[in-house]
Amino acid sequence: MRFRQVHLDFHTSEAIPHIGRQFSKQQFQAMLQKGSVDSITVFSKCHHGWAYHPSEANEIHPELDFDLLGAMIEAAHEIGVKTPVYISAGLDEKLTRRHPEWLIRDINDNTNWVDGFMKPGYHQFCFNTPYLEILVNQVEEVVRNYDADGIFLDIVGVRQCYCHSCVQTLRNEGQDPRNKEAVLALGERTYTNYSTRIREAIDRIKPGLPVFHNGGHIRRGRRDLAQMNSHLELESLPTGGWGYDHFPLSARYAQGLGMDFLGMTGKFHTTWGEFGGYKHPNALRYETALSIANGACCSIGDQLHPEGLMDPATYELIGAAYREVEQKEAWCSGTKNIADVALLSCEAAVSQKEEKRGDRTGTSDAGAVRMLLEGKILFDVVDLESDFSQYKVVVLPDQITVNPILQTKLNDFFAKGGKVLATGRSGLNEAGDAFAIDLGAAWEQENPYKPDYFRPHFELSSLQNAAFIFYSEGQQVRLTNGTLLGHRENPYFNRDVFTFCSHQHTPSAQQDNGPGMIESSNGIYFAWNVFADYADKGSLALKECVLYALNRLLPDKTLNTNLPAQGIVTLMEQPAEQRFVNHLLYATPVKRGSGVEVIEDLIPIYDTQVTLKLDKPIRRVYLAPQMEDLPFDASNGTIRYTLPKLECHQMVVLES
Repeated sequence: MRFRQVHLDFHTSEAIPHIGRQFSKQQFQAMLQKGSVDSITVFSKCHHGWAYHPSEANEIHPELDFDLLGAMIEAAHEIGVKTPVYISAGLDEKLTRRHPEWLIRDINDNTNWVDGFMKPGYHQFCFNTPYLEILVNQVEEVVRNYDADGIFLDIVGVRQCYCHSCVQTLRNEGQDPRNKEAVLALGERTYTNYSTRIREAIDRIKPGLPVFHNGGHIRRGRRDLAQMNSHLELESLPTGGWGYDHFPLSARYAQGLGMDFLGMTGKFHTTWGEFGGYKHPNALRYETALSIANGACCSIGDQLHPEGLMDPATYELIGAAYREVEQKEAWCSGTKNIADVALLSCEAAVSQKEEKRGDRTGTSDAGAVRMLLEGKILFDVVDLESDFSQYKVVVLPDQITVNPILQTKLNDFFAKGGKVLATGRSGLNEAGDAFAIDLGAAWEQENPYKPDYFRPHFELSSLQNAAFIFYSEGQQVRLTNGTLLGHRENPYFNRDVFTFCSHQHTPSAQQDNGPGMIESSNGIYFAWNVFADYADKGSLALKECVLYALNRLLPDKTLNTNLPAQGIVTLMEQPAEQRFVNHLLYATPVKRGSGVEVIEDLIPIYDTQVTLKLDKPIRRVYLAPQMEDLPFDASNGTIRYTLPKLECHQMVVLES
């Protein structure tokens, strides 16, 4: 898998003339070289539905008079650049006017992405219609006629559809289309049939050609869906709706699946389809560094101008990031992540059969990852199939109720010395009326007061002792065999029309209303949804209480550092090279406009201290790619070094 990829969109209306008129092999090649690009996803078919090459399975764009796809592949291959080919699968706007009966419909007969035909935008096709045959033929034509290095199919996934075909299918099977479970089950079967048909069609022509089905997010816990791909592409444009929390969460899950994967960001200031929008070069430097620091290759989204001319400003912008990536690749291939903690994803563990577009992180998962990153805890994101035994602590965030299978798995983990950090409803049985695992507490009821207060029985690192407001749902529990680490204080009353106090909420009545944080032989339990609360409110007290708990559960952490909160650290091992690579990153996203996070200034950080506890002796420590030796101390398996200066991203290599 190539490290320095570009994903080249070309969604071009039939109302625009002179398509590809300025395309030049020399200019195309020059821009790829300017951007240090080694793979570019080029296009066969766009969301408007047009082909950009002569076609019998489709129709060539009415304003294009040559084989643009073939010209791009020839130009790229001539300079050693790979060319996966893009086909819009779920969208084909020219065909929607001819066959609106093949479109996905909701229960009210509205279409999606836009809900009718009197608004600008695209409409999505259902694969349980004759449209699937058309799409398969289009894929076969590209694979047969062009030297593609892979196929990228866009806008696909498990859908809930009430089109006439889906309703009739269910009725023919004796099922009720008003039953949501039956509709979702048909959506699962439809997607499986689609991906199987595509794989079979390709393999009849070019067996094993890489294929990726893009739905904008890799769903944690759906290994079956992930394995329908040959590799994974984690679409995660921080300014385009994904945010800066999404990629670390997604990557820390994807690497555990054992599949090659890349991180896909964009050159845009906002998101796809933006012409004339540019990120600051420092943002792309940081985002590509974040990819390789998490074991991923890189992809940057661009969109070609209708006349076919590659934009020099874009490829200078991309090149500023990719020239750095090129120098670092030798230390970023064949890696595995070192982690002390496993975060059991709510998305993976809580039943979520329906895919919700736009909900790519989930508040509990996002809050947990943000705390782990800020606390410099080495972690993986796992699902119910993962092996817990390789971790010291498993985090059960907020909503992880425990069925008998998970109960057995956790009890085996405890028997081998593992610990959990459980919060909120996590640890309760599926009925939600008792703990399924021993956390030193007995459940009584959901706390009727909200918000309420937590008074820790320990000092926070940045704040004096107080009763701290917790906004999220809390559980009322009693102590059984654990140690109390803090108690709850309820307010005088809940805020109501007849009982309210001040501007927001009622103060604490300063009474001990039972346990809020309990330590037992199996770990620590927190009686609130602290991770969702942190994702929503970002309270310092929440984070410092959780990090106190994690540090208490991890007396022998693999990594300690004084890198500030916004810094990110990962530790990768390259077994084939007999070395570890410690990645350190630092940047501060700020909000501009309405909710857009941008990175502009990269502030240097000086004298970052790192302590590592490794199971192998270390003979050399150096900076990569600079190849400068770094002084270090080693004793009893502990390695200590100080990084003199960190600007954006630095790799520290430890050779054993």
